[in-house]
Amino acid sequence: MDVSFFQEMLSRISERGRQILDLPSLITVGGQETFESLCKALVSSRGEASGVALARRVLDRYKEASAEEKDAIFAFIADHFVPQGAGIEKAANDYLLDPTPDTLERLVRSVDSPRQGLLRRLNLAPNGTSDLVHMRQDLITRLNDNPGLEAIDRDFAHLFSSWFNRGFLVLVRISWSSPASILEKIIAYEAVHEIMGWDDLKRRLDPRDRRCFAFFHPALVDEPLIFVEVALGSDIPASIQALLAEEAAENIADPAVAVFYSISNCQEGLRGISFGNFLIKQVVEELTKEVPSLRTFVTLSPVPGFGSWLFRALGCGELPYLSEAQRNQLGKLRDQGWSEDEADQDALQSAILAAAADYLLRAKDRSNRPLDPVARFHLGNGARLERINWLGDTSEKGVRQALSLMVNYRYELRDIERNHEAYINHGSVIASKPVRALLLAPDKSRATVSTQQ
Repeated sequence: MDVSFFQEMLSRISERGRQILDLPSLITVGGQETFESLCKALVSSRGEASGVALARRVLDRYKEASAEEKDAIFAFIADHFVPQGAGIEKAANDYLLDPTPDTLERLVRSVDSPRQGLLRRLNLAPNGTSDLVHMRQDLITRLNDNPGLEAIDRDFAHLFSSWFNRGFLVLVRISWSSPASILEKIIAYEAVHEIMGWDDLKRRLDPRDRRCFAFFHPALVDEPLIFVEVALGSDIPASIQALLAEEAAENIADPAVAVFYSISNCQEGLRGISFGNFLIKQVVEELTKEVPSLRTFVTLSPVPGFGSWLFRALGCGELPYLSEAQRNQLGKLRDQGWSEDEADQDALQSAILAAAADYLLRAKDRSNRPLDPVARFHLGNGARLERINWLGDTSEKGVRQALSLMVNYRYELRDIERNHEAYINHGSVIASKPVRALLLAPDKSRATVSTQQ
C-alpha cells in the first residue's frame, strides 16, 4: 500500500499553511506556544491549508509532551471542549416551538461533541490518524485513575468506529515473502501463543498447511490492525502444543478442517473497535474459494478468565454441584506442579471440566453475557461451543489462566445467523451435547443454554 504520494501532497499543503497563516499571533500565550493555544487556533481556523498546518503542530506538540504534560492536555480537552448548555437549551426550545428540519439540524449541531470536532480537525494532518490512535492508547492507560476522561474515550471510539469500518479495511494474506517489517510486527503483536523467533514464524506461515491473514487500513501504513493464524488438517485439534509442534504434512491435498488458533489485535489505541467478526467471516470465504475440500471451521481458543473465576468461587464456598471430595481435590491447584503429575491430573479432571462447563454456559455478567471474553466474541459471531479440551494448553500461561483448558468453537455456516440472533436477543449459549453433558447440576434459572448436534 504505497501512500507516499498522498503523504507528500499533504505535507506540501501543511507547509503552504504555515506560509499563508500568521500562526504566531494566534497560537502564542505570553510569547510561548502551547498545546491549548494551538487547539483553540485550530478549531477557530477556516482555511483548509491552515487547518492542516495547525493540526500537524498540535500533534507534534502532543508527541513532545511529558507524561505529566499529557495528563494536563487530556484534562484540558475534557474540560474545554464540551457542548454549551445555553446553546442546547435555546436550540431545544426553538425545535419544540417550531419542529422543522432546520431547527432539528440546529439542535443536533448544538449537542454535537466539540471534542469530536477537534479530533476530526486533527485528523487533517499528515499521518494524523496514526497519531490519534497512539493518543488514544495513552488515554486508555489513564482511564482507571481518571474516570473523568471517559467522555474523551467515548468520542475517540465513536469516530474510530466510522474511520475504521469494514469498507476501509484491506484483507492481506501474510506469507514468508511478505515484507520483513510486517513479519517482525506479526512476531511482536502475537498475543495468544508467543512466536519463538523466525523459525517458529516460518512454520506458522508454511503454505502446505498454514495460513495467516491480517486487516490493514490505508491510513496506517504497514501496521496490521488484527491478524488470525489458521491451521489446515483432517481433525479438530484438542491441544495447542500438539498443533504448534506438528510438522507440515506432505500430502494434505484435501484438508477438511480449518482451525483458527490465534487471533491478535495489534493496536491498543483501537480497543473496542470490532474487527474480528469481519476478519473470520472473510477468511472463511477466502479459504473456501482456495481450498474447496474444507467443510469444518473451528477455533482452538483460550479460556482466559476461568482460573481466576474458579479460585474466587472456591473462596466464596460456591460450586455446590461438586462433592466435598472434589472441592478438596481442587485445593491441589495451588500446587504449581499439578499439571505435570498424571495422578493429580486424573484426580482433578472431572471437577475442573464440570466447573468449566458451568463457567462457560451459565456464568454471566450484568448484561446477561458470558463472563469469558473469548466466549462472548465467538458466540456473538454465531459460533457454537463445540468442545472443552482437558490439557489443551499446558504452558505456564495456559495453566495459570485456564487450568490447562482450551475450547473449540465451531462455525457452522448454515447456523451462524440463527446462533447470533439467539445470543443477541435471548443471551442463549449454543453448545453441543458433549459440552452440556459436563454439567453436573442444571439450573435453568441462571441462563439460557441451547443444544445443537
